[in-house]
Amino acid sequence: MPIDKPDIKSMLPGELSELLKSCGQPAYRAGQIFTWLHKGVASFDEMTNIPVDLRNMLKENAYFFPPIVKKRLVSGIDSTVKYLYELYDGQAVESVLMSYLHGNTVCVSSQAGCRMGCTFCASTIGGCERNLFASEMLDQVLFTQKDSGRKIGNVVLMGIGEPLDNYDNVLRFLNLLSHKDGMNLSLRHVSLSTCGLVDRIRQLAKERLQLTLSISLHAPDDKIRSQLMPVNRKWGIDELLDACREYIALTGRRISFEYAMIAGVNDSDACAAALAARLRGMLCHVNLIPANDVRERGFKRSGALRIKKFSEILEKGGLSCTVRRTLGSDINASCGQLRRAHLEEGGNRLED
Repeated sequence: MPIDKPDIKSMLPGELSELLKSCGQPAYRAGQIFTWLHKGVASFDEMTNIPVDLRNMLKENAYFFPPIVKKRLVSGIDSTVKYLYELYDGQAVESVLMSYLHGNTVCVSSQAGCRMGCTFCASTIGGCERNLFASEMLDQVLFTQKDSGRKIGNVVLMGIGEPLDNYDNVLRFLNLLSHKDGMNLSLRHVSLSTCGLVDRIRQLAKERLQLTLSISLHAPDDKIRSQLMPVNRKWGIDELLDACREYIALTGRRISFEYAMIAGVNDSDACAAALAARLRGMLCHVNLIPANDVRERGFKRSGALRIKKFSEILEKGGLSCTVRRTLGSDINASCGQLRRAHLEEGGNRLED
């Protein structure tokens, strides 16, 4: 089903006002409509304080399509919930709801698939079908909150896709998410993860947003990183870290470096020492991630003792370091695996 009408849920209140005025409607209704959309209504008919004739006009002149829950997996270990959402065109994306002591976090996808080609990641198998609209990212937050009954306090753009490869839509999503008349979520409660698109990191730095930028580093040198992440062949680690320092200088925000621990690849003592030397002196934190076993890739996660030793070397080198807690291990809560299984079962794909 192609979209041939304005995507009303991706609009900010001022844009909604202009749409209403162009249709001969009073602009003040824009605030009411915006509020309804950000409550997670599933149709215009649920907007009960909007006149029926205006609701009918909106049906004719605007568009929004709430996601459909195709699968919902609930962990019996830690209450993590993994959603497979179907979008208007049959594409499927994943969202993961995780509960921590500090509140509930939803992990959001920014693309249907990914074209970055990182060799340890299930999300990139099959490439990228399309970018998600701002409304489709927002809906992952709204409908996860609505379905689960848990208030969302944090959002991480760490699901399927490379957020900075969908820059304009992601920026619009952040504006919608933080709008005072919507969810009003402070961007200090948002993390955005990138594999290292240096030009976009520099562009994002100039926005001076107060979100947390997470860099998927995963290696201490160009040789290993280029084997794991094709993006490193365009922008090496030195150039990436220069962009990170620029980001810190412009925003004053600490950067988080994500490091997937892959047995026999990037988890040696020498790798830890080299990483500590590279990052020493930066306003940063290292998040060690026990790598997910991806059937198609053949990689295995490092053992607990190896991860502990790696962490100790980083801390002795002066870095702040934690090991990410593994959530939803009984439901394959790592990104890309549920969507991949859905496609293998014959799930819909966007037609050319």
